[in-house]
Amino acid sequence: MMAAARDSPLFLGFDFSTQQLKVVAIDENLNVVHQNNVQFDSELPEFRTQGGVHIHADRLTVTSPVLMWVKALDLLLDKMKGAGLAYSRVRALSGSGQQHGSVFWRRGASETLKDLDPDQDLHQLLQDSFSVSHSPVWMDSSSRQQCEELQTAAGGARRLAEITGSRAYERFTGNQISKLRQTRPEEFKNTERISLVSSFAASLFLGGYASIDYSDGSGMNLLDIRTRNWSEICLDATAPHLDRLLGAPVPSTSVLGPVSSYFVQRYGFSESCRVVAFTGDNPASLAGMRLQQGDVAVSLGTSDTVFLWIQQPRPALEGHLFCNPLDWRAFMALLCFKNGSLTRERIRNESAGGSWELFSGALRDTPLGNNGHIGFYFDSMEITPPAVGVHLFDPDDNQVSSLSPQVEVRALVEGQFLSRRLHAERLGYSISETSILLLILIFSSSLCSIIPGTRVLATGGASANKDILQVLCDVFNTPVYTIDLLNSASLGSAYRALHGMMSESVASFFDVVKKAPEAQLVATPHPAAQQVYDQMLKRYARLEERVLQETRP
Repeated sequence: MMAAARDSPLFLGFDFSTQQLKVVAIDENLNVVHQNNVQFDSELPEFRTQGGVHIHADRLTVTSPVLMWVKALDLLLDKMKGAGLAYSRVRALSGSGQQHGSVFWRRGASETLKDLDPDQDLHQLLQDSFSVSHSPVWMDSSSRQQCEELQTAAGGARRLAEITGSRAYERFTGNQISKLRQTRPEEFKNTERISLVSSFAASLFLGGYASIDYSDGSGMNLLDIRTRNWSEICLDATAPHLDRLLGAPVPSTSVLGPVSSYFVQRYGFSESCRVVAFTGDNPASLAGMRLQQGDVAVSLGTSDTVFLWIQQPRPALEGHLFCNPLDWRAFMALLCFKNGSLTRERIRNESAGGSWELFSGALRDTPLGNNGHIGFYFDSMEITPPAVGVHLFDPDDNQVSSLSPQVEVRALVEGQFLSRRLHAERLGYSISETSILLLILIFSSSLCSIIPGTRVLATGGASANKDILQVLCDVFNTPVYTIDLLNSASLGSAYRALHGMMSESVASFFDVVKKAPEAQLVATPHPAAQQVYDQMLKRYARLEERVLQETRP
């Protein structure tokens, strides 16, 4: 991190993610001058979360305590102040939140937000402000019935995807709202506003309800991604008068207003500090990586995601299309895989003695293709594909009960990246012709070498592990780059805060961030990668279909 001049403007980017709250501060030259975080499990143990969530007895319902997020912000702001960050220099702030999660504000909460006592912590002031104390989050898979009802109302899964960018998904906010209305009607009746995690976080800084932005709003099964308004069909199928509870969506580049007087008086923020619309963590990562048309990003976090920038949306039953957070005329495509870093950590603990060094050693010491062993590791009900359980296969496609520790490490990592590549290739028909060519050139091993400049960008916690990235590089048979910061969502939010302040004079986000450090090449494919993984991918696809048939309810 670089030191900024003492009076130079600062821009903050927050990320309310699953396991922690993070912040990045940049100066006007895009130098990172401060980073900080609060780990939910270890620093807020009174909420008794594991991985930032509570997994309920049915194993389908997954929630997080809303006040944990609020208290984390109290703690983070105190940490930043203790580290010497001068809040008076902050010109603008923005942020992101884990996508799909919902916050239900109790009747009267808007009045509380407007009149916060600067002598008290936020979590004390807001302890009675939520009609639902434990928010459904993206790991929740408990709303299947509501998904079926929504798809029926919309005219089928494909029609719903054409409207909202995705077929109905259990974790998507609209289906969670519908479930709450049906199963907990009193709490729903006592709700005056429904926020996403992103707009909830922005509301804390605004001292009033923040609008949902187009990009994060695309992950609700409620927004018409072409008109960028709530779909009447979807609203009517979800809850009566739902538009009043959601408020009108706004462009992701919107400046929502000045920071609340609470932050001015308690922390010394400037009254002129502006709050730029918060968005989802995946759209914010797109900003942090400065993803442009032709790049494919693979984010390796609690969940793994594959996403890319596109111009013409052609929604499909697999994957998602969101409004682009940087250009309201464009879109982003995304595939989400629930079993990401938590599964990698479990196998590290069980097969590598809890050591990342031994985990990496196992990847180095085992051959590409793992001598034909393949594993599917779905600790939780997976999103893509919809399957659950651990399924291991020997070189002859016989199902086996266990693998040796080193083989298991490679089976996990290869299996995860084969899945990412398989389903990313299937996205090819849902995007514009130019991007189809780029996507095929990136993901089709036989073609990618003839076009210079195509690349995979890696981010997220596991992107610090070079041996994991080498497997990613080999499976995709294309160079892998990383950006020089792990926290791409919070960095992207800081960039978006700066862009929001300059958007009237500088139209393009990329003009604002052109001085940012370039992505760094970290891995190139092994010479044998194409031959090994082209064949392995076909086999993986057959075995995945077999797993789906066996686990389908």
